[in-house]
Amino acid sequence: MIKSWYRCNLIVLASIYFILPNCVLGNIKWHGRNWAMACDFHGNDLSNVRSPGRLCSTKCAQTSRCTHYAWNNWNGGTCWMKSGRVSKSDAFSSSDQTMVCGVLSENPKTKVCNKKKPNLKGWHLVWEDNFDQNGTVDTEKWDFDVGGHGYGNNEKQYYTNNRWENVRCELFPGNSTNGRLIIEAHKEPMENSAYTSARLKSKGKWTYGRLQIRAKLPAGRGLWPALWMLPEKSTHSKTYWPDNGEIDLMEQVGYEPSRIHSTIHTKAYNHMINTHIVNSVIISDATSTFKIYTLDWNANEIQTYAGDDNNPFSINIFSYKKQGDWTKWPFDKPFFAIMNLAVGGNWGGLRGIDDSVFPARMEIDWVRFYQRR
Repeated sequence: MIKSWYRCNLIVLASIYFILPNCVLGNIKWHGRNWAMACDFHGNDLSNVRSPGRLCSTKCAQTSRCTHYAWNNWNGGTCWMKSGRVSKSDAFSSSDQTMVCGVLSENPKTKVCNKKKPNLKGWHLVWEDNFDQNGTVDTEKWDFDVGGHGYGNNEKQYYTNNRWENVRCELFPGNSTNGRLIIEAHKEPMENSAYTSARLKSKGKWTYGRLQIRAKLPAGRGLWPALWMLPEKSTHSKTYWPDNGEIDLMEQVGYEPSRIHSTIHTKAYNHMINTHIVNSVIISDATSTFKIYTLDWNANEIQTYAGDDNNPFSINIFSYKKQGDWTKWPFDKPFFAIMNLAVGGNWGGLRGIDDSVFPARMEIDWVRFYQRR
């Protein structure tokens, strides 16, 4: 089933006065208009357990017959689950901006299947960061690139080392338990650079799997956000880049904020010799809403997707099948994930930098890496 959730400011799918069901292992009891409260898929009573809103869709997806859900702060955080069809009579207005609600299926007898790619069945979560706190970045999970030497692209920013102004975790407004990472670029002088920003590198490194990042992108001429991967070390050649590969899950340049690019770079295919393999799509609301960007990478193919919480795979951005020797396919060694917000550069600054857009931010709700069981 598709695991989905929405942040709802005005309408919530349930009134919350129903009797707590007597949860029995493997048998969820549904009450009143087919509503059940705070049971997990094992049937455990969770009414006294704080349940973050971001987990509500997962509980619903794992609960037999659950088709709709709503979450609020009642009793420290409660997931309300419904079996049946959604209707207008299920909704009521609310000013609680922390509420979360969503629909898995309008027919309790029908599973909603992802037509593009299979769901998470067969995948194992091996690494994640949900940024669910106010504070600094978890340095057990992330390293930082530091400096202002242009990074081979004539970029104009100085990347700082875990500096609060440029990178931090913040909870969403409204007493939410759900947080996100803020990567924020500023116009300010530092170390002979005119701008500051941040570039994070995961300490986790993997060969093959699924990288998913839920992000909202910035808008502004001169900005250049990216979600991508680089190899842990030089193995195929002593020349680290491009010989050992680069996988760009998502790149966007601020003068064309709705166009999302995915690219691979190798010794044979790279932008320095204008042979890089790239494709792009238009996502009109990429800067106003969170999107899930997915990289599926196996021994024979690399694919990238973009979508929303209903279907993260709704748009296939890019596909590249294995070919030739290591000069065309160096993607058989451990890679790590990178998230950064660059300013200017050969591509990002192609049409100049609009200083009125600063401070500018990219928001990351979560990062997850899965591998096949």
